[in-house]
Amino acid sequence: MNRPFGTSGLPPEPVVAGRTDPIAQHVRAALDARLRTLLEHEPGARSGEEPERLHQMRVSVRRMRAVLKSAGPFLDQRWSEPLREELGWLGRELGEVRDLDVLLGRLRGEASDFEAAQRESAALLFGPLEIEHRAARESLVIALDGQRHRALIDALVDAVQRPLPASDVEHCGPRELRALVAKQYRRVRRTVDEIGTDPTDAELHELRILGKRLRYTAELAEPVLGKPMRQLLGAAKRFQDVLGEHRDACLAERRVLDLLAARGPAPDPAIAFVAGRLVERERSRRLAHREQWHESWRELRGTAAKV
Repeated sequence: MNRPFGTSGLPPEPVVAGRTDPIAQHVRAALDARLRTLLEHEPGARSGEEPERLHQMRVSVRRMRAVLKSAGPFLDQRWSEPLREELGWLGRELGEVRDLDVLLGRLRGEASDFEAAQRESAALLFGPLEIEHRAARESLVIALDGQRHRALIDALVDAVQRPLPASDVEHCGPRELRALVAKQYRRVRRTVDEIGTDPTDAELHELRILGKRLRYTAELAEPVLGKPMRQLLGAAKRFQDVLGEHRDACLAERRVLDLLAARGPAPDPAIAFVAGRLVERERSRRLAHREQWHESWRELRGTAAKV
């Protein structure tokens, strides 16, 4: 469909799904809701004036991908998988800028209470990140202006206009929705069992991704399954938040060390001192959140047992 770029083409009323509707209709409603959010925030993401707009675009893309993956057995995957792949492309384009938004905001905030001379050293340390951020933003705007993005939006708009292509699975109601959530939870539980009590930072990152998929799948089921699913959503969010803070601290610590290393074997002592202060703070946070993740897992496990 050749609609003007920048117009949604969506029906005036959001797509809805009832309790007894098939899973494909719940996926359609979820895609419609996330697409409306994506389109609402795209102008702000383009301008770069409001980083939160870009964040909301990225979250919308992630949720659409997660819903398509979780509900895969109930969809025609010849249709859904290519759409997931294109959403993955857009997510990567958005993610590069968003990750730098978060990192720069975090490091600037940390340096804001330094003395004036140390703030100047921090600004010099962050210089390469600023350059990287500008380049990533330029690349994102090119991508958003391109034909590939236009085609993806058209495909999503077309998808929510009519019933989605479904698989040959006959039964796809509340019981099957619960089974989708249970499947994602079992993946989280199995990973927790495998990594033990002293996981690596990389293992905690993988666990965070699985927790996010569980949360997004529970969002798909919440309108049908009600209060127990809302409680699971809350516990999954807290679990994800703890692991997300751990991941952010890991990334910030590593990037600061990389920035310092890039200045050569004998960096300016003032810059090295500032880098050391930042690394110390991020390492402290990383270790603190390592201590918290298992408690948040126990809460999630207890809540999941009631679903």
